[in-house]
Amino acid sequence: MQIKKDIIIYPLIAALICLTTVFGCAGNQNASKEFMVANYTAKIDKSVEISKLNSELFRSAQMNTDPSDYLLGAGDLLEVTVFEAEKLGAKARVSSRGYITLPLLGQVMVKGLSAREAEEKIEKLYSKTYIKNPHISIFVVEHFSQRITVVGEVKNPGTYDYPSKQRLLDVLALAGGLSEKAGITVQVRRMGDVSEQKGSSFMVDLDKLIKEGRTEHNIEINGGDIVFVPEAGSYFVDGAVRRPGSYLIKQEMVLREALLAAGGLAPYAKKNMLTLIRYQKDGKRQVIELDLETRPQDQEIMIKDRDVIIAEASGWGKVVHGTGLNVGIPGVFGFGYRSPEK
Repeated sequence: MQIKKDIIIYPLIAALICLTTVFGCAGNQNASKEFMVANYTAKIDKSVEISKLNSELFRSAQMNTDPSDYLLGAGDLLEVTVFEAEKLGAKARVSSRGYITLPLLGQVMVKGLSAREAEEKIEKLYSKTYIKNPHISIFVVEHFSQRITVVGEVKNPGTYDYPSKQRLLDVLALAGGLSEKAGITVQVRRMGDVSEQKGSSFMVDLDKLIKEGRTEHNIEINGGDIVFVPEAGSYFVDGAVRRPGSYLIKQEMVLREALLAAGGLAPYAKKNMLTLIRYQKDGKRQVIELDLETRPQDQEIMIKDRDVIIAEASGWGKVVHGTGLNVGIPGVFGFGYRSPEK
């Protein structure tokens, strides 16, 4: 009889100890949260993700240029040869407005075109009226390179000579790749002379371009363009989530997406007790209490740079997910507890 009592009593005592320990910890959560609010510093380590992006960036970039792709610009001296009519050949300097003057054709706009594109344009112009199936060759005698500017979070920001057409990844590689503070959204400000593109800008998501292979986002860069890589915002997630840690803000991000990036809430999380710590411009911290059960709209709160999200754990939920049955010798069993947070 004594053995049977031990079999029943000892597991119960062990279970009570587990409950006491867990709920004791849960009882201290408020004090712990107050401590975190007062002393939390989100340490954002972006180096690993940026290193991966740079590796993919350099792998995807095509840095070899074809001389026939040189972009023509103001001041360039061109030697134009018409094989079917040598007398139509000429040396012409590109004017400040981007034109060259050719026999019979008069002024022809070539600024911003590659040598190959200019050849094709002149062939079409001559073929309309003067020559059947003409063949044109353009040799750049003197080349005054166009320039592009790469600013923001790249390793080597500055203004670069831009002798040939390249795409966004090529230009980022030209500037040494992304710095550790770089965001994943790049802005291209277009300053070209083409009327429908003048003054326009494009936003490119590097995740879609590099990680997902969406090559349509690898846009062509024109001479005079400004490529701007902004600093990334970051946030930190801690507590009852599957993957606590620091994460980059991808464009506009809401709480629901921020939690999803951290693997989602753990099964023992209190959905009605999340805390958002937000840093203000004056250095103070704003504490926002969130309730995803009764206020589902809280999931759509925008995440800002240096936000800290703390998901509280339910003491009972931790017991349910951490307590298990241990079976030993036949007829003898007991309860064990292992924290589901580990």
